[in-house]
Amino acid sequence: MTSYIRITIAVLFALTLLAQDPNAGYKTKEGRDRVATTLDNPTRAESMRFRELVAMLKLKPGDHVADIGSGTGALLPFLSQAVGPNGRVYAEDIFPDYLDRIRTKIVAEKMSNVTPVLGTETTPLLPRGQLSMAVTVDAYHHFDQPKEMLAGIRESLAPSGRLVIVDFYKSEGPGPGHIRLESDEVAREVEQNGFKLESNTKLSQRQYALVFIRK
Repeated sequence: MTSYIRITIAVLFALTLLAQDPNAGYKTKEGRDRVATTLDNPTRAESMRFRELVAMLKLKPGDHVADIGSGTGALLPFLSQAVGPNGRVYAEDIFPDYLDRIRTKIVAEKMSNVTPVLGTETTPLLPRGQLSMAVTVDAYHHFDQPKEMLAGIRESLAPSGRLVIVDFYKSEGPGPGHIRLESDEVAREVEQNGFKLESNTKLSQRQYALVFIRK
């Protein structure tokens, strides 16, 4: 086998792994920095329609809400404004370098009602029983331990609290194998872990929003 063929096979194998592993780009600081350039793109909030999404959530002043898998915090300004100065937004992520970016954003945009939270791959480590809502945008398909994460999210919600999952349709997602489940499969998985589906909204050709209440 020639060196060219061996290299080609190795590259194809690496690309296959990347397509199948939605977390491949997050395993190194360099990889996360590359992802951050997309997350921080100034046009992303408009293309993802964050303002319309937060309006749909019908958050009230004084609510406590968590942005789970907050990344670099693109959604935070909209949540911060929605809950007002007497509310609280928890910006949860499992990567300290992303939380450092969020802290910089908090200062730059004067979001005094936002608190960064370092979670783990199995629990978001949020305050128990205090959240009006937990939101995860394009992050559920990154959960390696969904059962454990859902248990932690459920514990953080007040009795009337809601979980909102915004994600890509598997058939219309970023790439083959990247999205783990189709929307109806996500709904079933979440309902098997202490929640009840309240609504299923098609946000666009590519994305949906599932709203759950605690059982």
